[in-house]
Amino acid sequence: MVKVAYSIVRDKHAAEDVVQAAFVKAFAAWWRVRRADDPVAYTRRIVVNTALAHLRKPARRFEHSRAEVPDRPAAQPDVMGTGPGEVWDLLGQLPPRRRAIVVLRYFEGLSEREIADVLGCRPGTVKSQASAALRTLRDRLGTHDAERDSGRGHRS
Repeated sequence: MVKVAYSIVRDKHAAEDVVQAAFVKAFAAWWRVRRADDPVAYTRRIVVNTALAHLRKPARRFEHSRAEVPDRPAAQPDVMGTGPGEVWDLLGQLPPRRRAIVVLRYFEGLSEREIADVLGCRPGTVKSQASAALRTLRDRLGTHDAERDSGRGHRS
């Protein structure tokens, strides 16, 4: 769940806070979670919604004061196990909802129907948002014309 939250909020500590808040919500409604067809999917939905809300509502974040200000920001750990990379950086530039769709589809392996259930939208929305996200990633990576450049798709 931390990986899912991290993929959306892009900060390890915030992801841990999001998951903690989501688990508190799940515990408070445990009677509902327990009766769900898939309690893990239900909890994942709470985590995704909490992460998206975290990005929308900065005034609701709980910040902790420090006696000293650090000289530089702390290094972000390699939570996803992929290391720093261009694709990961580009994923972080997607809007939060599209980022959530890509993460749920390609990192978590959920179906379009499951993602639609998590995000509270229709499967068609998931398809169009995933398509737009992948198009953006390809454009930014410069791979959108790879087939054309390699000669595929042209008749002689």
